[in-house]
Formats: sequence, structure tokens, C-alpha cells
Amino acid sequence: MAFYDQAEFVVRFGWGERGVLALAAHSDVVVIVDVLSFATAVDVAVGRGAIVFPFGRRDEAAEVFAQEQQAELAGFGRRYSLAPASMLALAPGERIVLPSPNGSTLTTLAGEGVVLTGCLRNYQAVAQFAQTAGVSVAVIAAGERWWPQQDLRPALEDMIGAGAIISALGGSMSPEAQAAAAVFRQAQPDLQATLLACASGKELVEKGLAASVHLAAELGCSTAVPLLQNGAYVNGAT
Repeated sequence: MAFYDQAEFVVRFGWGERGVLALAAHSDVVVIVDVLSFATAVDVAVGRGAIVFPFGRRDEAAEVFAQEQQAELAGFGRRYSLAPASMLALAPGERIVLPSPNGSTLTTLAGEGVVLTGCLRNYQAVAQFAQTAGVSVAVIAAGERWWPQQDLRPALEDMIGAGAIISALGGSMSPEAQAAAAVFRQAQPDLQATLLACASGKELVEKGLAASVHLAAELGCSTAVPLLQNGAYVNGAT
């Protein structure tokens, strides 16, 4: 229905798959935000000159897709994974297939327009690029999934990341976008502590991935702009 598309505002904000479906068709630019960990992993990867192919599932189809793309499949127990710290070893030109039920899935749903993925590290660069690429911008917080139902779990870190990007954009903001920006402002003074203490952060720390949480909390340290081109994220800032 029309009242869900926030079309009267330049900057829009939504959650998950339904948020993408409601906003993407009416927006010039879509920014997917999955701070822990897809968007941060992609930022690190493309910042090092790698090419990242998003893929929604972790199964045999991902293996086949990686072979088709002449790329290395990332995943648990492999050289590269969704853990952003694993991407620090990438060399320029490496091709990675990155399965993710959240960030990759939303990328696929975002359509044929300008699609970016953003996080706390690159929020300024992504916002600046988005403003040059179109007028209206939809910022989508990916969220996580409840187990075993697999329905959306709104994730604080993604609202903070979306709010950071929104705060760096110009133009009128929907009330939803204003709320996300306010959450970012509240968390900004101590982002690292907030990310470590939120549910997703505690889960990663428990898995021994605290280094990736620290990377995700490095506000504005990256100038990379992960831009979707021909089904893969590349650095649109180069």
C-alpha cells in the first residue's frame, strides 16, 4: 500500500525483506546495512580491491555458483568467511562468493537500481556516493533471524549503522529515518561498547570473533563504497 513507501520523503528507512520490497521500487538508491557482519565484511573486502558476489544460501548451490564465477566460496571453516577480520588477508582482484541469509538476500531483492551496502566504517563515503547517484535513498537495516522460525529479529547494530548513513544524507527524512538517526546519535559516543554488549555482538564474542566486532565499530575509517555491478560488489569509489 502507498502509505508504506515513504515516497514523500527523500530519505527512507525500513527493515528486512519486507522493507526492501516496500521501498526499493520507489527509491533511486538502496543501501543495505548488515553491520554484524555482511556489510562490514564487504567493506573490508572491496576496500582491499576484492570482488564480492553475494549469495543467499550456504549449500551446494553456493559451491556451484562459486565455480561458475571462478571465485572462492567463503564460509565457516574456510579461509574467508562472514567474519570481517578474515577479509584482511584478501589481495586485490580476488573473487569471493559470500553467502549470507541477510545482507546477500536483501541485495538480491533490491532490484536493478543503484544498490550499495553500508556499515559504520564507510557510512560517510556511502552517503556521499548515494547522494550523487540519485535523489531518493532507501536505507534498509537487514536485521537477524530468530531460530528456528527464521523470521526477522530487529538488530540494534543495524539500526545504528543505518542511522549513521541517514545522518550523513541530506534532504527530508521520514519519521522512520529520523528515528534511526536518533539511535545512532545516542550510540555514537561509545560504539565499541554498544556493539560488544548488544545481542549480536555477544554472540560473535562467544564464537571467538571479537576482533570482527572491533572492526565493525571503527566509525568512518573507510572510504570504500561497495557498489553492486553485474551481480558483484566492487569498490565504487575507485
